Amino acid sequence: MRFGVDEAGKGPVLGSMFAACVRGEPTELPESVADSKRLSPARRRELDAAIRAVCEVGVAEIPVSRIDGDEDMNTLTVAAHAEAIDAGACDDDTGLCDAGDTSERRFARRVADACERSVEIDARHGADGTDSLVAAASIVAKVARDEHVATLADEYGAIGSGYPSDETTRAFLREHVAESGTLPDCARASWQTSEDVLAAAEQSALAEF
Repeated sequence: MRFGVDEAGKGPVLGSMFAACVRGEPTELPESVADSKRLSPARRRELDAAIRAVCEVGVAEIPVSRIDGDEDMNTLTVAAHAEAIDAGACDDDTGLCDAGDTSERRFARRVADACERSVEIDARHGADGTDSLVAAASIVAKVARDEHVATLADEYGAIGSGYPSDETTRAFLREHVAESGTLPDCARASWQTSEDVLAAAEQSALAEF
């Protein structure tokens, strides 16, 4: 059986990264499955349910505490793909990952080595736009990430998308640091955006002093 794997949430300054493995027959997938970035949140949720109805799905979460640890993002992306495969695939399956490294071959080898499952893995850049199972995995991973961000918003209020380019996200970080003196637990402290917010707050405090 074939499977596809992709991740969501590699670049945000807030929250976890997710990866998904979708295992099944490509012909059974909804015809409108596409790269998740091309779909609205509502359509992604609809397709997520439809994908789960006809395919086996495994999802892995890499939390902020792990992202701020000793492993680099390439290694964490490998781990996310491998953990999703272990959760959603079976031994002797063949799969395709959306390559998370400049070298497709190296990424495929590293994911295969990290898997507990005995699987054959290939990797290609832009696979979420060319392979239906990888596109399905991108949808499942993005929906998991969207639900995670919604949970964070329930806890913290308006946080935006969590990406550094989002002014709502940056404003949330600035206000939280101004009020508490620390980053929120959901922030990736190792990200440059977080370091910049802390540095700006320190400069402001020194200026006032």
